[in-house]
Amino acid sequence: MGEFARLEVADGIGTLRLDRPKMNALDGQMQAEIAELAREADTRADIAAVVVYGGERVFAAGADIKEMADLDYQEMSRRSHALQDFTKAIAAIGKPTVSAITGFALGGGCEIALATDFRFCADNAKLGTPEILLGVIPGAGGTQRLARLIGPVLAKDLVFTGRFVDAEEALSIGLVDRLYPAAEVYERSVEWASQFVGGPALALRAAKDTIDRGFEVDLQTGLEIERLAFSALFATDDRTTGMKSFMENGAGKAVFEGR
Repeated sequence: MGEFARLEVADGIGTLRLDRPKMNALDGQMQAEIAELAREADTRADIAAVVVYGGERVFAAGADIKEMADLDYQEMSRRSHALQDFTKAIAAIGKPTVSAITGFALGGGCEIALATDFRFCADNAKLGTPEILLGVIPGAGGTQRLARLIGPVLAKDLVFTGRFVDAEEALSIGLVDRLYPAAEVYERSVEWASQFVGGPALALRAAKDTIDRGFEVDLQTGLEIERLAFSALFATDDRTTGMKSFMENGAGKAVFEGR
């Protein structure tokens, strides 16, 4: 539990709650708290999936510019690793993750959303990477994850111009995955996450890791990553349970224990 971020757990779902009034500006302390809580969510056996949520009004409006405005190159070069650390920690959660986006998700806020597996968006949301308007570029993973998600041409459009996109455009370009009324987006995100409670946690972790790592290498290397992960799952109790249940009761009826 941090001052500006907290991890709330209920019914197998962890909500990583961003809470720094008024706009969830991401100062260094908040970034460190998010990283710590993301690592906790990764290791906790009572969490099957994670929802990242900024509240009813705003997801996160970006970095705390007042904190960075007077930094010089030497200081920022020292801090830049920490700037990426909190989004790396979210991306490294070995469980299904989804951002429940309301209001603004800009700059660092957009980069948090890009670090989750899925993005569910309120119909009133605005997303963007406006760092270019400050004379810099996204620094918490935005240039890399955005291009991998929506392609380099669209990513360059958003990064070069710094323009905001509304929820409908975000859905149409693949920046977000689902669109809901603002009052429903968090509930829908939790509902989606709930399907993984009681699921084969080790297989889900392997699937996420294999897809993410495989996307960064050539096909043959990716196939080898998959082969090794697939074989390793034959050392788990869940694999034995799942196949036995399938043979005896049909698909989708296994009760897994995450071992």
